[in-house]
Amino acid sequence: MTAETDVPTVSPRADGAAAPVPTPAAPALPAGNPALLALITFLPAGLTLGLWFIGYLDTAKLPGGMVATLALSAGLFMLVATIWAGRIGASTVAAIFGVFSAFWLSFALLITALTSTWWVIAAGGVQRVQATYLLSFFCVFVLLTLATLRLPLAFTVGFVLVDATFLLAFIAVVKVNTDFFTWAGVTTFAFCAVFAYVLFDGFGQDLGGKALPMGKPLIR
Repeated sequence: MTAETDVPTVSPRADGAAAPVPTPAAPALPAGNPALLALITFLPAGLTLGLWFIGYLDTAKLPGGMVATLALSAGLFMLVATIWAGRIGASTVAAIFGVFSAFWLSFALLITALTSTWWVIAAGGVQRVQATYLLSFFCVFVLLTLATLRLPLAFTVGFVLVDATFLLAFIAVVKVNTDFFTWAGVTTFAFCAVFAYVLFDGFGQDLGGKALPMGKPLIR
């Protein structure tokens, strides 16, 4: 091979000027999987909520100690995962993470408001505030469940359990019956188990393993 063959030739243009040599494109960085971050930070808050429902934390007095887990673990880092998913064009994933982040952050603020003097909420209005909050998110999560029936069955099961948790908590507040809170704790632990399974599958695939069965979507 001669020195001349090692130098790229520049083809002249029609006007006699040298045509520019195209530069090779930089390799694209892998997009990654924001679900891993979202789920691993979701679970501590979910487990804390379940323990609260079953009475491990005092349900008669809203425990302000939950705020750190709800806001900083789930709320903040699921917001980060939402932005991440949006930047890679995963709009549905971003919407799912976004509504969960909105719930955890707003729930933390609600607890803060009810356990402090930040917002003036009369004692007689606490029940109505809680019921309105739970009913609003219940409606949104039912919509989310129906809109994502094309996802694998494991996700639908998880979302249905989330719906059930909101409904049971709403009934507990309206009927002033703590038995429904206990059942809400059971469904909370159940959806945590489902999403832990999804997380385990995500880690396995990210590390080169085979995908775990997720079930067929209800709608194709």
